[in-house]
Amino acid sequence: MNAPIVHGGGITAAAASFGGRPEDWLDLSTGINPNPVALPEIPARIWHRLPDRHLIETARHAARDHYRSGGILPLPVPGTQSVIQLLPRLVAVGGLSAEGRRVAILSPTYGEYARAFTAAGFVVDAVDHIDDIGTQHGLAVVVNPNNPDGRIHAADRLEALHERLKAGGGFLVVDEAFGDTSPDTSLAPRAARLSNLIIFRSFGKYFGLAGLRLGFAIARSDILARFEDWLGPWAVSGPALAIAGSLLNSDVSGIATSIAERQAGLHAVLAGAGLVIAGGTPLFTLVADARAGDIYTTLCRHHILVRRFDYAPDWLRFGLAPDAADDARLAAALRSIDR
Repeated sequence: MNAPIVHGGGITAAAASFGGRPEDWLDLSTGINPNPVALPEIPARIWHRLPDRHLIETARHAARDHYRSGGILPLPVPGTQSVIQLLPRLVAVGGLSAEGRRVAILSPTYGEYARAFTAAGFVVDAVDHIDDIGTQHGLAVVVNPNNPDGRIHAADRLEALHERLKAGGGFLVVDEAFGDTSPDTSLAPRAARLSNLIIFRSFGKYFGLAGLRLGFAIARSDILARFEDWLGPWAVSGPALAIAGSLLNSDVSGIATSIAERQAGLHAVLAGAGLVIAGGTPLFTLVADARAGDIYTTLCRHHILVRRFDYAPDWLRFGLAPDAADDARLAAALRSIDR
């Protein structure tokens, strides 16, 4: 059995180790908008009833317009993690078995893809470059923009990879969990003509509503039908669908402005501390420093949590603080680190 992956957001565990109340910690360990958008009014009947079909369809049409997926109505799912778990089952139905061709994952990246396929018995190749993916692979995963280094791959290059995989009967999965911060790189507008493409989009990261556990899958209709069937009835809550249907149809331009302001604040703090930025997206910044372990521990003692990586001990990922006061709190903690 694969060991669980330690992700960001473990405030309770951090507080148990370093003290303090979880609610008093500053959580910079995730790539979530720290200033959630205002929630639309949710009628009482939506809380009272099981999610009816009209809520699902409203959310799907809103997602189509927001993600610009053309003829494809994205499928709402209870967080994209839910469909990551279904990928081994999907490719097995499509003729790719654990005894067949290998799975390629452009790495390093979000670890749950490798964990899901390895647990299902597939051989997983962690590849460094798109050119390393070939006909020996029945499925490839590219996270774009990538987590944690923020690498972005041009849509034309990903389309060429799709065609290469499709020629051998393979599939391309593109995880666009942070795609709202770089919409011009999204493959969603091309998805209707790329038959062996599966795109995952996160809702909660950009809108700051990760607790909804909501995402969307974009793919051809038979793939989405399988996901919907395997997830079972009422997989996404009525309130989550109602919120998505409203917010995805709203003017979201102010979100990007707010995130950019918070990113500028974080970068100023990191520069003031002499830390080198190694990558990132508008929602998180990756720092490379030989003292990463000491920095992590010192920040925890100040009740500030950032993300560390067991496979890259000199990396730390910093999420955005909600405001300038928390920027100052981070800056003060960093100043206490021995030079």
